[in-house]
Amino acid sequence: MNLRDPICAIATPPGKGAIGVVRLSGEGALEIAARVWRGKDPRRLKGGRFTLGEVVDPETGEVLDQALLLVFRAPRSYTGEDACEFHTHGSMAVLRRVLEALVKAGARLAGPGEFTFRAYMNGKLDLAQAEAVLALVEAEGDLARRQALRSLEGSFSRKIAALEDRLLSLLAHIQALLDYPEEGVEPLEARRVIGEVLEEVEALLAQARSSRLAQRGARLALIGAPNAGKSSLLNALLGYERALVSPIPGTTRDYLEAPLELFGIPLVAVDTAGIRDTLDPLERAGVERALRIAEEADLVLYVADRSAPRPSLPPLPPRTLKVATKADLPPLWEDAEFIPVSSVTGEGLGQLKEAIREAFLGRGGGEYLLSERQIEALHQARERLLEAKNLPEDLMGLALEEALKALASLRGRKEVSEEVVARVFQNFCVGK
Repeated sequence: MNLRDPICAIATPPGKGAIGVVRLSGEGALEIAARVWRGKDPRRLKGGRFTLGEVVDPETGEVLDQALLLVFRAPRSYTGEDACEFHTHGSMAVLRRVLEALVKAGARLAGPGEFTFRAYMNGKLDLAQAEAVLALVEAEGDLARRQALRSLEGSFSRKIAALEDRLLSLLAHIQALLDYPEEGVEPLEARRVIGEVLEEVEALLAQARSSRLAQRGARLALIGAPNAGKSSLLNALLGYERALVSPIPGTTRDYLEAPLELFGIPLVAVDTAGIRDTLDPLERAGVERALRIAEEADLVLYVADRSAPRPSLPPLPPRTLKVATKADLPPLWEDAEFIPVSSVTGEGLGQLKEAIREAFLGRGGGEYLLSERQIEALHQARERLLEAKNLPEDLMGLALEEALKALASLRGRKEVSEEVVARVFQNFCVGK
């Protein structure tokens, strides 16, 4: 891959829309733009300015579309190169013709993630920020959006840089003690420093679960006896009527799914058939499926009606919250393990949502959106730090160097193999 070639790609998703964007970047990008543009000369435009004109075929002069052209001048562009964007009408027919025109004029089609790869290679982003770009593009919930944006803005990279700096200072001090014992270098509490860095690394690793939930979402199963209020509770959580509600027990015989976002986490809530002994083969199949869904769910809400005689508890997965519904009616039983909720008045709904949030995210929630590669590197750093902590000071240097390499790989600044970099960019879309 030649990183100086001018490259082009459609940057907006496939389909119809009011506006579509075609990107162009690389050496000679503005000269290529001038060959397909009828209007003000792109080579003479100031960076960051739009101009109105027409995109034309460089060989025939055919007008392809009326468009806006936005010019960026190196290094003040996403890639760090001369670049421009053609903002056309959103038809794929238009966008394809504009792309063809740029190729005729001397550009080549970009590979997946090549714009962001160039930004990384040109020092506009580090590797953690490049991964945050992909995470932000793919974010389906607000939690993932917030976490990815925080990393893109450099918060995660600054935290890692601070940890690297502490290990570098420690390594330099240990080396000075070994090389110049007669110089009276003050001993440093190496194990204390290692322990503090280790705590920071473990705190980051504790966010692995919230990162996976933010990116992949989770399944929330509602189970309980017939007529316990599962469907009403689902509707209350959703804020609209999705499930059929009836006083007749056994109304829900199969499961029903609905998308739900709580605290930025994309969930799929599953309302299941009421669990009871039954001779009806259709209802029995629904009960068996309900138990299977509960077993596979990330979190289970066991729902019981506290205005009716207390049911006997079935075997429940450990990841279960117990909910006592119909809290607006006089109770026949009380249990501190159950969260009282009324789907009619909304009483207790906030408490239940907070319990769901804590079950998924813990008390603090997740600050950063970690990729699997980053989680793996943090595990490697943790293992080497634990190893160093248990060694004499004159032998801990090698383990500390390995921990430092693992942390440095997160930002991609030192000894990062081409294979690791390729792994980061392989999932990008072409226009990014």
